[in-house]
Amino acid sequence: MQQFSSPFASSESPAPAGPPKDPAVAGNGQVKVGLILPLSASGNAGVAAQSMKNAGEMALAEFQNPNIQLLIKDDGGSPQGAQQGAQQALDEGAEIILGPLFAASVPSTAQVARGRSVSCIAFSTDSSVAGRGVFLLSFLPESDVNRIVEYSASVGKKSFAALLPENAYGNVVEAAFKQAVGRKGGRIVAFEKYGADRATAVRTVAQALGQADALLIADDGESVVATADALTAAGANLRNIQLLGTGLWDNPRVLASAALQGGVYAAPDPSGFRAFAGRYRTRFGSEPVRTATLTYDAVALVAALAKAQGGQRYSPDVMTNPSGFAGIDGLFRFRADGANERGLAVMRVATGGSVPVAGSPKSFGA
Repeated sequence: MQQFSSPFASSESPAPAGPPKDPAVAGNGQVKVGLILPLSASGNAGVAAQSMKNAGEMALAEFQNPNIQLLIKDDGGSPQGAQQGAQQALDEGAEIILGPLFAASVPSTAQVARGRSVSCIAFSTDSSVAGRGVFLLSFLPESDVNRIVEYSASVGKKSFAALLPENAYGNVVEAAFKQAVGRKGGRIVAFEKYGADRATAVRTVAQALGQADALLIADDGESVVATADALTAAGANLRNIQLLGTGLWDNPRVLASAALQGGVYAAPDPSGFRAFAGRYRTRFGSEPVRTATLTYDAVALVAALAKAQGGQRYSPDVMTNPSGFAGIDGLFRFRADGANERGLAVMRVATGGSVPVAGSPKSFGA
């Protein structure tokens, strides 16, 4: 299965572009929707963009008589390209913009869209670019942290420790973790961040683990394994504590790690992606990237709203419906600040894979 890549690493660094791809159109409905992706960017960015474009077209094909026409624009992985693509789509009558993928390209797209009072659904994982009509449909670390802390509290965990990387991802996780533990009336007994050398942070946390019920290690798969091994080497008995993780734990390295067996992490229920990937393989003869479901869900959502809502179908009031929407990866809803909340499952690391210990919620609480 495709794994989550670190949300603030490669997925946010555009590669230099090749020549822009020819603009394309999919569907022949009356409601025009811009889709902006880095189709001609080199490396992983271009590969991901192609897979996401395929998924958007697949959503159109699977939706019952969608009244949608997708205006597909290639931004080449640059903010200027995204601004140009948005301008073209709006000039051609787009009522909403889907994309871009990279955080650096969202502000330039948003500026053009706001000038026409048009909403954007972007795919960046950097919530600092959300807001004022820009909604993020992506896997945000905040949702993972809220879900795993809520789950831990529900099974009686009260004292928390955390080891996080000293980077943008770690900063987002830190803020969400401290708020979530506070909301649940828990306490934080040890909290450390590490740079290239994690020895001191690991030692400090290892010494305090006797007072903790649960330990959050939030980083990409390779770093999580290295951190768990370093804790064991520093004398920590990880069998005596509940290990907690984020969606980045959905990684073969983590699932194969002896030290992390029994750890739990928040992630979308994998059955949705498995079913989607099967249909994608049948249609395109290749594996989808993990983020392909985002475009599928965005296109399915705008098609559903085009069917059910009138002229205000993409207004912020409609987009922030508190009941949310059902997608491939479960429930999601947009908040007024443009970030999203997801209904996530809790998965346990077990030999040969992961098993769900708590399912995705069927509806959002207030």
